Amino acid sequence: MIKKMLAMACLAIVFTACKKEVTTNNTADEVNISARFNEMLDNYYEEGLQLNPVQATFTGDNRFNDQFPNPLADETVAKVKGYYTKYKQELEQFDDATLSDSEKMTKAILKWECDMNLEGFRFKQDYFPIDQMWSINLVAGQLASGASAQPFKTVEDYNNWLKRLEGYLAWMVSAEEKMKEGMQQGYVLPKSLILKVIPQLEALTVEDLDKHLFYNPVKSFPEGFSEEDKKQLTDAYGKMVSEKIIPAYKSLHTFMSTEYLKAGRESSGISDVPNGADFYNYQIKLYTTTNMTADQIHELGLAEVARISSEMETIKEQVGYKGDLKSFFDHVRNKKELMPFTEPQQVIDNFNAIHDRMKPQIEKLFDVKPKTPFEVRRTEAFREKSASAEYNPGSLDGTRPGIFYTPIPDVTKYNTYSDESLFLHEAIPGHHYQISLTQESTELPKFRKTLWYSGYGEGWALYSESLGKELGLYTDPYQYFGMLGAEMHRAIRLVVDTGLHAKGWTREQAIQYSLDNEAESEAGITSEIERYMANPGQALSYKIGQLKIRELRAKAEAALGDKFDIRQFHNEVLETGCVPLALLEDKINNWIAASK
Repeated sequence: MIKKMLAMACLAIVFTACKKEVTTNNTADEVNISARFNEMLDNYYEEGLQLNPVQATFTGDNRFNDQFPNPLADETVAKVKGYYTKYKQELEQFDDATLSDSEKMTKAILKWECDMNLEGFRFKQDYFPIDQMWSINLVAGQLASGASAQPFKTVEDYNNWLKRLEGYLAWMVSAEEKMKEGMQQGYVLPKSLILKVIPQLEALTVEDLDKHLFYNPVKSFPEGFSEEDKKQLTDAYGKMVSEKIIPAYKSLHTFMSTEYLKAGRESSGISDVPNGADFYNYQIKLYTTTNMTADQIHELGLAEVARISSEMETIKEQVGYKGDLKSFFDHVRNKKELMPFTEPQQVIDNFNAIHDRMKPQIEKLFDVKPKTPFEVRRTEAFREKSASAEYNPGSLDGTRPGIFYTPIPDVTKYNTYSDESLFLHEAIPGHHYQISLTQESTELPKFRKTLWYSGYGEGWALYSESLGKELGLYTDPYQYFGMLGAEMHRAIRLVVDTGLHAKGWTREQAIQYSLDNEAESEAGITSEIERYMANPGQALSYKIGQLKIRELRAKAEAALGDKFDIRQFHNEVLETGCVPLALLEDKINNWIAASK
């Protein structure tokens, strides 16, 4: 007590003299802690690239373009586990009280990353290495085409891909081995998904090199290559494709089309594999970044389907259609005026025209725009039949554009009614703005520039669809119906994904529910349902995230009144990049409080 009184007296007497020294010491400590924290983040990012060199290539970091560590190998799995365990422990050395608000958010995000990735190892996901939409072989096909992230500009680039292919070939062998193990343990894909994978593999068994996707890079060398280099590379690629790639695909195709297909399960949901119910709960948390249950999400989905159906009825009446809503879906699906194209390029041109129409309005909603260029491209032929429209990010340095891929398997049946909402979602201001602004940020640590949380990222993209009228679109009632259809599509996902994986629904039940409630074609709906079967929970993220962002916007508008600035709200949502939804809500609440 005396010591405490003496200390207080000292502080009172010499406070002015001591203040500068104390402040200096505190500042020095804070700088030291911040420096150590940032060094840890840099190390986490760098080690992450080395563990996932393909991801490094997609970000535009070309140091590891010749590497493909096999993610199914025990050695790789052990390294990845060790990586997340190590950084989870290092995080504990930093007390929140010593960190800035930005650093606290980064710490919370990194802890989430470590916890969720380590928890994921509880489940036998390696028994499902291949499916029709999400798996590594499809990424490899994109890279092999010569038109994706893998560069083919120098002789070294061409040789790097040959070396990387050796690692990919090892993965193909491991994939077959893992599926055989899975068959013995009760982990096998539904038959309907296997039937979609088989033709994808078969397409890469073609022996005519000029028709083989993996031979593409040597069919169009850059200028400046010597004839000697061209011949050496052409021979090397011919040998790689004919002696290694084609046999590997033949082996995998034979296995999947015979014994694996025979073992394929008749059930549709993940709950029918060992520990499937727990895995689905994990997937819900992973993709929505919430603690919602399957039952809560299912009920929310039913309510949203009912709400959107009511809005659809209004549009049906506006265009003068006299039948019921279900027959109106058929009317929209089959309306010849909505299928005007004869050449695939016309589809691309239409998306570019949508972009031109909205350009004059974009600054009313966004005062910060990405520098990364943007393109619309047709989805590659080898995966087009089972692909959805999608966005591939540009490189971190902006030298490779962001690309909106759209599948056009049959241009004469291509229906335009949802093109405006699709462009808003996949392109601008959806994924292209959200991802590019994150990558271009000078404030975020490197690892946060390439993070992806579906609840936030897909939530933002679906929220972007609702901005169409503010951006000068949706003047045609069919295009507005397309937006409602797209939102309905995501609401239906809440019902059918939980139905498939938690409530025992069959594939056919899920398809019929979708046909009853939206205007998508049966072929498109079937591909979608099978997509949800292949990756349980992912489809939930869109609507959960959109509803949260809309809720936060409404809250800010009500709280701030005339002070509410939509551009600033969008800046607040976008500037911190992908974050779990709870952290986004905390951030917006703090912004509202500070803006009052």
